[in-house]
Amino acid sequence: MKRILAWFDARLSIRESLLPMLTHPIPRGAAGPMGWWYVFGSASLTLFVVQILTGIALSLVFVPSAAEAYDSLIYMNFDQPLGWFLRALHYYAGSGMVVMVLVHMTQVFLHGAYKYPRELTWVMGVFLLLCTMSMFFTGQVLRWDPDAYWGIAVGASMSGRVPILGPYVVHLLLGGPVIGGDTLSRFYALHVFLIPGALMFFLAVHLWLVLKRGVSEPPVPGQVVDPNTYDAHYEKELQTGVPFLGEPLLRDALVSALAVIAVVVLAAVIGPKGPSGPPDPTLSGANPRPEWPFLWLFALLSLSPPAAETFIMLVFPVVLIVVLFLVPFVSRRGERAPSRRPVAVLSVLVLFTTLGVLTYEGVSAPWSPKMTAWSGDPVPKYLLEKKRLPEKSPEKKHWPRILQGAAVLQVKQCRNCHALEGLGGQRGPDLTGIGGRMTRDQLIDQISNGTPGGGNMPAFGKQMTPAEMDVLVDFLTTLRESDQPPAEPPTQVAGTAAP
Repeated sequence: MKRILAWFDARLSIRESLLPMLTHPIPRGAAGPMGWWYVFGSASLTLFVVQILTGIALSLVFVPSAAEAYDSLIYMNFDQPLGWFLRALHYYAGSGMVVMVLVHMTQVFLHGAYKYPRELTWVMGVFLLLCTMSMFFTGQVLRWDPDAYWGIAVGASMSGRVPILGPYVVHLLLGGPVIGGDTLSRFYALHVFLIPGALMFFLAVHLWLVLKRGVSEPPVPGQVVDPNTYDAHYEKELQTGVPFLGEPLLRDALVSALAVIAVVVLAAVIGPKGPSGPPDPTLSGANPRPEWPFLWLFALLSLSPPAAETFIMLVFPVVLIVVLFLVPFVSRRGERAPSRRPVAVLSVLVLFTTLGVLTYEGVSAPWSPKMTAWSGDPVPKYLLEKKRLPEKSPEKKHWPRILQGAAVLQVKQCRNCHALEGLGGQRGPDLTGIGGRMTRDQLIDQISNGTPGGGNMPAFGKQMTPAEMDVLVDFLTTLRESDQPPAEPPTQVAGTAAP
């Protein structure tokens, strides 16, 4: 065996390449009791490896097709041996990775380990956090259930508000004007290839910087970081340092093993996440809430006035990300000890308290589509009375069709997002006066194809028969003031082509 290993080592230079990495010295303080603060990065890496391994196994069965994705997940849950366990392991490893990355970055921030000369190490950590969150969101979409459908719809709606480029961004995400098979294919490519590739790249750069710039020594009150003298001070620390291959590595391995054990236990006891049902936007049982890392933003949007939506969607997250990137450049010198940096400690307390409260609110905060509105809010009685229309109105001759359309409005859960006389969902406009604003053809186009350019309304053309569409539009055209005529198509200006 030694001869075989020596043969490979002579050609691959494994010992020459890897041994210096494992035996590189770290400050003695980082190997003592304070060393327990340095284990979260290794735990994050370990859970990422678990995600890669389980993801490869799941990709052997999962079918990234709009027609078969849901069935393949059901097959994994109930027929594929240990398929349910692999799905649960993949999900909880992702959740654990988010937690570990957040804890690791919090520790780095509180200990001032982002200061000179480790500014770029922090920047790579921010990229890793963004990639981890992106993996979580795209993973939810691959469940291809009502939650995934509505998640994409809301995400596309948010992207559609980007000035000028909004429609192009939405088309890029969805692979077309509506949510469909191309959408699933794109998110599959993002989740399986693009984002993991970016994450591996940033992780490699991050680890390279850790090796080259070193692990920061535990902060000491009164010991400040001065770019002019720090390098010499750190070299002196390493002269009495200890190799990473030893107690520090064992400590990292222990915490990583505990993290994996926790993930395995959660996977075995709780089981996989979803899918909750086929991706039908008309299902009333959909619970269109994002995954837990995004509940704080969901609650913020739900509890804020409508006028603040665009700012919260487009500006606020960008501001947070820019602030994270600027942290090591705004504060690159000075004290590192938390006891001497009360503003930093207070910032962390305020941030996590706010995120915790908003996440708690996000579990029960109202979402604009009122998912039980159709059953709890009947069609206002006067809208079903023939006398509300003018005496000579042609619609009165077809009143049974009008009543059928009102029933379709309820059964297809249009009230989830649309109100009548203020009763119902608030995501879309109130339909009470829609017959005076939109023509029959416009209504059919809107219902069939949804809102173009990433609007809030998904396409329902495939969710109802032509007969249901006809009677529904018959009813909607009657929703206008009693003395108001039906909406007319826009007049064509002489000399111009018809739209």
